[in-house]
Amino acid sequence: MEAQRPHAVCIPAPGQGHISAMLKLAKLLHHKGFHITYVLTQLNYTHIMQARDFRPLNQAPTFCFETIPDGIPSRETRNSAIDLVEIIFSISKNCSAPFRALIHKLNVASDVPPVSCIVSDAFMSSTTIGAAQELGIPAVVFWPFSGVGSMLHLHSLILRDKVSINNKDDDYIIDWIPGVKSIRLGDIPTSAWSPNPNDPIVDNTISQVSGSYNASAVIFHTFDELEPQVCNALRSMFNRAYTIGPIPLLLKGFPESDEINQIECHMWKQDQDCFQWLNSKTPKSVVYVNFGSMAVTSPDKLVELAIGLCKSMQNFLWIIRPELISGNWSEILPPQFMDAIKGGRRGYVSHWCDQEQVLNHPSVGGFLTHCGWNSIVESMSAGVAMICWSSFAEQGLNRLCCCSEWGFGLEIELDVNGENVESVVRELMEGEKGREVKKKAFLWKERAEAAIGVGGSSFSNLDKLIGEVLLSGCRQFKN
Repeated sequence: MEAQRPHAVCIPAPGQGHISAMLKLAKLLHHKGFHITYVLTQLNYTHIMQARDFRPLNQAPTFCFETIPDGIPSRETRNSAIDLVEIIFSISKNCSAPFRALIHKLNVASDVPPVSCIVSDAFMSSTTIGAAQELGIPAVVFWPFSGVGSMLHLHSLILRDKVSINNKDDDYIIDWIPGVKSIRLGDIPTSAWSPNPNDPIVDNTISQVSGSYNASAVIFHTFDELEPQVCNALRSMFNRAYTIGPIPLLLKGFPESDEINQIECHMWKQDQDCFQWLNSKTPKSVVYVNFGSMAVTSPDKLVELAIGLCKSMQNFLWIIRPELISGNWSEILPPQFMDAIKGGRRGYVSHWCDQEQVLNHPSVGGFLTHCGWNSIVESMSAGVAMICWSSFAEQGLNRLCCCSEWGFGLEIELDVNGENVESVVRELMEGEKGREVKKKAFLWKERAEAAIGVGGSSFSNLDKLIGEVLLSGCRQFKN
């Protein structure tokens, strides 16, 4: 056992996006010298093991996995939007006692250092903050959203109090949230505000927000140059708030051993053959299409997307995970689409992939995305411009920021049709607006690289977080 090594217990909210973001943060801390215990809820662990054909997770002596029960029965559907309410209630009811028991187990174990800090997803704080307070160790809350997305969620209770529940006007303007320019009610994440006063998802957000105010510190996955006003406002709200991002770029700046690089948590089996197909295409000629881990859509919209991609005459790599639609996609999509992917002639369909690796592949020239924050951060880090088609939660807000505020995305109609898809895909890959957003994407990549470089805002904030907060638990043990 390395007695002097600080020990961080990292726990994400259940959901592939939250798991991926927290895993990258955990790897950052490991590089900085922390022993890591990464905690998965049982349902997520089961799905990850199924994707691995039940091969054990890669881990290391100083980077270990643990699981806690969540009370959710195993099922065929994976963490889709229709299961979200059940997941919320079950986590809230079932995870606190097992998490405390796990911390106790780790603290009496002879082969790991005592737990010196807890790093918790914001949406797990009701499970974790109390355990840290009982031990007298730092508890840090991680918001895996944009700065503005985090700010709006942090104001969910105030939004409920100040906005009439009868207000269904999407164009109603809110101009009183710190650091946020005037914003339409319709652009506020559905997980932060709802006209339904008993919305269980918003209720959960409100209950979890208090955890951020009771935490030792709060991490926001953004960087100062991207969202200067809201980052300043967030810092004014907390005694210790740290903007640290883009985490994928920060992680690249700290090379890990192959042992750590191989640690992944995917709930779907990754397709490696897609990279052979990408290798066969010319630089910047492929549109990558992926709607994330939780979005669902109708067969009609899937058909319109397929028709538009075919008519655009661009190469495309499309990730269609099993739960994106009900039914077999190959039986739903039109003959011209099936012809385009036959033998990988112009298109390739996969069920899941290493998105970061795809976005950094030289043949990828654009990204048609649902606008999840991980996808935006990874696309920005790779300098890849986007086509934005949002689904739910904070994705509409992310679409607005990318297209109107930061300028590295083109918007697609929410009520998607083949003609619109064809037009926007062609514009991104061949048009004048496409050239403009590609320049903006490259510009933001350069700014992000400056933020994570030595002396940059995120690089410095990571060191401050560790020195000012996370190591204080170790100092307590020494004293």
